[in-house]
Amino acid sequence: MRVNLPRANSGFLRLVWPFLVLILAQAFLAGISLDILSSVRAYIGGEARWSRGQKDAIYYLTLYADTRAESDYARFTTAIAVPMGDRDARVALEQSPPDLDAARAGFLQGGNHPDDIAGMIWLFQKIRSIGFDKAIRCWIATDPVLDQLEHLGTMIHRNIVDGVVAPELFNARKMEIGRINERLTPLAAAYSKSLGEGSRSIKTLLTFANMFTAGLLMLLVLWHTRKLIEQREKFENALRAEKRRAQVTLASIGEAVISTDARGHLDFINPAAERLIGMNADDVYGLPLNSVVRIVDQSNGEDNDRLVETILVGQPVDDETHSHVLIRPDSSAVPISLVGSPLHIDGDATGKAAGVVLVVHDKTEEQAYINRLSWQASHDALTGLTNRREFERRLEVALDQLDGTRTQHVLMFLDIDQFKIVNDTCGHKAGDQLLRQISAILQKSVRGSDLVARLGGDEFGVLLPDCGIETAAMLAEALRQSVQDTNFGWDGRLFNTTVSIGAIPVAHAGTTKEDMLRTADMACYMAKEKGRNRIQIHSPSDTELLERFGEMTWVQRIHDALDEQRFCIYAQEILALDDNEDAGMHIEILLRLRDEDGRLVPPASFIPPAERYGLMPLIDRWVVSNAFDLLADGLDNPQAARLATCAINLSGASFEDENFVEFVREQFALKNIPPAMICFEITETSAISNLTSANQFISAMQDLGCRFALDDFGSGMSSFAYLKHLPVDYLKIDGGFVKDMLNDPIDLAMVETINRLGKMLGKRTIAEFVESEEILARLREIGVDYAQGYVINKPQPFTGLADVWDDIERPRRQVA
Repeated sequence: MRVNLPRANSGFLRLVWPFLVLILAQAFLAGISLDILSSVRAYIGGEARWSRGQKDAIYYLTLYADTRAESDYARFTTAIAVPMGDRDARVALEQSPPDLDAARAGFLQGGNHPDDIAGMIWLFQKIRSIGFDKAIRCWIATDPVLDQLEHLGTMIHRNIVDGVVAPELFNARKMEIGRINERLTPLAAAYSKSLGEGSRSIKTLLTFANMFTAGLLMLLVLWHTRKLIEQREKFENALRAEKRRAQVTLASIGEAVISTDARGHLDFINPAAERLIGMNADDVYGLPLNSVVRIVDQSNGEDNDRLVETILVGQPVDDETHSHVLIRPDSSAVPISLVGSPLHIDGDATGKAAGVVLVVHDKTEEQAYINRLSWQASHDALTGLTNRREFERRLEVALDQLDGTRTQHVLMFLDIDQFKIVNDTCGHKAGDQLLRQISAILQKSVRGSDLVARLGGDEFGVLLPDCGIETAAMLAEALRQSVQDTNFGWDGRLFNTTVSIGAIPVAHAGTTKEDMLRTADMACYMAKEKGRNRIQIHSPSDTELLERFGEMTWVQRIHDALDEQRFCIYAQEILALDDNEDAGMHIEILLRLRDEDGRLVPPASFIPPAERYGLMPLIDRWVVSNAFDLLADGLDNPQAARLATCAINLSGASFEDENFVEFVREQFALKNIPPAMICFEITETSAISNLTSANQFISAMQDLGCRFALDDFGSGMSSFAYLKHLPVDYLKIDGGFVKDMLNDPIDLAMVETINRLGKMLGKRTIAEFVESEEILARLREIGVDYAQGYVINKPQPFTGLADVWDDIERPRRQVA
């Protein structure tokens, strides 16, 4: 961690730039003032030389008039050159544009120092109107007088040179020199006076300007100082507010924050840290961290007593995913995770850490939550028993332990008999209570080393490690008896509870977990099929169980056949025995299956497992959809056979499918099949076992115009009692009676009785398994309406009405 403190020079330029600007302005003004004053001084000095020059010129001209010496005249010309040079400089500057070279030459002739000339020119050009305007006018007023003096000097010199030296003439010249002096003296005095006044005006102006800038500087200093003071107060208030916010924030957060100095002594802990270590802040300030708490690495149990030193040397600690244990002063332990970093202060020239900041998170709740999750991941929430996932893991471990040993385990599956009755009649609460009660019984009835698990629903699993099959049989019987002896009561109703148990030995290391579970499940299923409340112990020589495994393999094979379209439709004609009836062809749709090698599989091989494992609704949907497709192809073909009836077999499981009726309606609408053409066949056993569902389905289909046939009629002893409750159109006499009716008078009587009963109820009859001309003739005598069998036509692949006509029509004509 790095703390940023205000630097000494932070914002220095921002703070002092107004002062710098004003000081520079003051210095610039002072420089200008000095230059101006220097130029004024140069003018005053020049005026002095100007005045001395014109006075010397008058003196030497007067002396020259008396002495007539050339040296005096030379002094006159030298003296008069000074004011005349200054005049030439002034005249050059007054031109437009000014002739600076002429002005410089004039000022040099006037005896001015070369370094002062630039300032004199600037002063004359820029600020002549400030105090010097009057002086210049006085200066200009002397020009005619100086010209007159210079001209008079020239005349006197010519007279002397020409030898005209009359005393009267020279007296007159000297009197004229006196008059020029009288005129020039006041003008020179006025020039000198006005120049002095101008210089004083400029000095006063410059003084006020400097005083003004000094005053501005002082005001700026005062204003800026006040602003700095206000900013400092604002900064201090902000720091105090920030400190308060930091304290409130640290007091509000749930994480414990601890800071130490460079020696590892505590200098701050927030309220969360106080609660964590169980001490007040005032009691621990200044104490070494290691003397207050101990931080122990949970993975190895070692004290981390050099934590502060480690962080101070630049190795931050970020152990949010790694657990430590904090040992409090009272020796209690708290699971924690911590983050630590060194505390650096910006501006510290040494670069050393000023301390350490630790953020400590109390993981007590998380640890408890993890423990709960761990328990929930391996246990059933309702019963508290081990769940299926953990049970399978433990079973896999037990299988691994069999490698190279003679140890044997036993695996048992238990299923509560008639659990659905309790659940449906009393509700799920009663079912849950029964499951908890059975779970408690199972746990009490097994050994301490045994594992009891709820595998799902009303199924339980028991793993008996190091257990022989004889001991397992006794334990299984004890379990069965304990459950049987328990009467479950709910809302004043008592239920007899029993359990079916399947047990298998686990003795081979090569056996897979999946095989064991599947075999135990099948053993339990067989126990239920054999009457429930019993134990089925599996052995490798158990042929019945092997047959069931064979049936189970058909489940995937049927799914594959549906996906790969290996089911195929056959058709067999049903012949009308009334020669006068010519209403059209009557056929029955039959289902066949080709295996993976293309060989036909008889229905007796795949229909029973399909019924046992609930696959018949899928098969029935496939048959209806594909049969309708084939029928639809021939309906618009004028060369196709006229089909009066197409019989399609349905299983009892399809009656209970709530969506099957709607599926059939959709197929009629999509394929445009006349419902009157379709006759659904249902077996009497499935109709009787699902009487309500069968009636609802028959009623719904008859509303569309479909017909129904009751297949295998007479095979059940209760057929006659239920017949009046089934509104079918056809009775198909069970082929078991038909094929032996010529040799067995009882079978003949059954055929005659069923035919007579059907006629009484207004139903047509169909005889199955008609395999000879003699049987066919006898059926005509009895009055049976239709016949079906090999003597009429063998089942043929059904690819459409146009193709099948020739195949099945020829035998029909031969019979006729």
